[in-house]
Amino acid sequence: MGANANREYKDSVFSMYMSEPKRLVEVYNAIQETDYSLDTPVEITTLDGVLFMNRINDISFMLDSKFIVFMEHQSSINENMPVRMLLYLGWVYEKILEKANLYRKKRIPLPAPEFIVLYIGKEPYPDEQYLKLSDAFVFAPKGRNSAEVTVRVLNIQYKEGRKLLEKSKSLHGYSFLIARVQKYLDEDLTLKEAIRKAALDCESLGIMQPFLKDHISEVENMLYTEWKLEDALKIEREEGIEIGIEKGMEKGLKKGMEKERQKIIQSLSKFMPAEQIAHMLEIPLEEVSYSLES
Repeated sequence: MGANANREYKDSVFSMYMSEPKRLVEVYNAIQETDYSLDTPVEITTLDGVLFMNRINDISFMLDSKFIVFMEHQSSINENMPVRMLLYLGWVYEKILEKANLYRKKRIPLPAPEFIVLYIGKEPYPDEQYLKLSDAFVFAPKGRNSAEVTVRVLNIQYKEGRKLLEKSKSLHGYSFLIARVQKYLDEDLTLKEAIRKAALDCESLGIMQPFLKDHISEVENMLYTEWKLEDALKIEREEGIEIGIEKGMEKGLKKGMEKERQKIIQSLSKFMPAEQIAHMLEIPLEEVSYSLES
């Protein structure tokens, strides 16, 4: 896998917060309704620190050598998550099996995969939903589907009485933090002010402690970057639509969107590297480089 690694990738608050073994066991127990001890062996297998073919997963871990759990955090639902999870699984299995002889006759035991997406966007969404790889197949003969990946999507938007948040202190805390930032933004505070005030609320209520206290500067910087990115993507979509309406032609739409995307890329470059921009916008690194040179 080292051949596919490009360079360091900035962590997210979710990934950083969840990369603690006992917290992962607590969250897993809440999601899967299990009762593993918090001391259950956990091996972090996240493809962290590097970009892999312009994609990186949020968190993955092996639990008790039985399961390998992939957990993604999303503010908008991406229907391509099943195929992305499939790629993540291949990379992590490759990492686990790098010393194994795949051509030996005896079966190699593998931890069973589980795929989870935690949704915390602004739009309404069911408490639980499933995305399947086979839904994307151009043609799938009935009864002869040789491959399937099922992703469980769980809504963790902050809401009183939401069962999953009541079961998991960690998910409740993270959801509360994000909800507070949005609350203060809706009250017309600046992004920095909203993040700072939300963090202070968490501190006064003992939420996400001592994590926030120990990492407050990192958390504030990461949340600021994440929110700015969401705003930039939203503007790109909205302005692209407006240009399309004004032009009324496919050629005009394409040209206009390219121009607006160039502006977005140049704006994002002020607080993140080119590789991360390419990853987030899902465009070739060459396009980012060209926009920055223009």
